[in-house]
Amino acid sequence: MGKAADRSKFDKGQIVMARRLGTSITETARLVVCSRSAVVSIHAKWINDGDTSSRRQGIGRPRVIKEKGRRRQTVPQLTAQYNAGPSASVSEHTVQQTLLDMGLCADVPLVFLC
Repeated sequence: MGKAADRSKFDKGQIVMARRLGTSITETARLVVCSRSAVVSIHAKWINDGDTSSRRQGIGRPRVIKEKGRRRQTVPQLTAQYNAGPSASVSEHTVQQTLLDMGLCADVPLVFLC
């Protein structure tokens, strides 16, 4: 089972304000329509840190090829470009997968022009 989505800023603000006004944990959970444990953890985070923002990270390995680096070139050209720089090395397979993720695929090799 995956992780639950974060509560919205509005919901977190409602939880903090309701608790500050003296509303019980159960009543606050009913008001915001969430679990009691969510109310407790959000309120505790606000008391300890003064903030309710989440620092949840994305899932999986970070992408090597960033949006800005997605140029219209052949797979070998893109691979050579990234391997020439100081960043992590990239295989042709990684470049090909990135192109497929972008929806760029063909049965014959294509030269992408800028």
